[in-house]
Amino acid sequence: MKSGIIGLVMAASIVFAVAANAHEDSKHVVTPSKQVATTVKGELVDTGCYLGHVGKGESHLSCATMCVNLGMPMGILTRKGALYLVTMNHDNPDAYNKLKTMVGKNVAVTGHVNRRSGMTGIEIESFKPAG
Repeated sequence: MKSGIIGLVMAASIVFAVAANAHEDSKHVVTPSKQVATTVKGELVDTGCYLGHVGKGESHLSCATMCVNLGMPMGILTRKGALYLVTMNHDNPDAYNKLKTMVGKNVAVTGHVNRRSGMTGIEIESFKPAG
């Protein structure tokens, strides 16, 4: 009887340890507060049309402008084909809001790059047109 209780306790401990490790792996990584700013260059696209039907470029400008103005998230599509989700700096949303006027154009966005769950984003601090 005593060995049965010990076995049960050991089995419960193993299950608890496995569950705790699985939970630990699913936690979000906290971004360090002192990140170095990075500049990402590429075409500013609306992510919905780009992901849905590769909407980009001059021929897609009016649709992209409408989508971004209606709240569709923006992304920077680099020449190598990487897509960065552009996120707003909550302390200073001005750069994010002004960036909306550049949809369909090449831009250089400076900010902090974050990666989580397979997604890469850049929290915008500033931007400028890029040739």
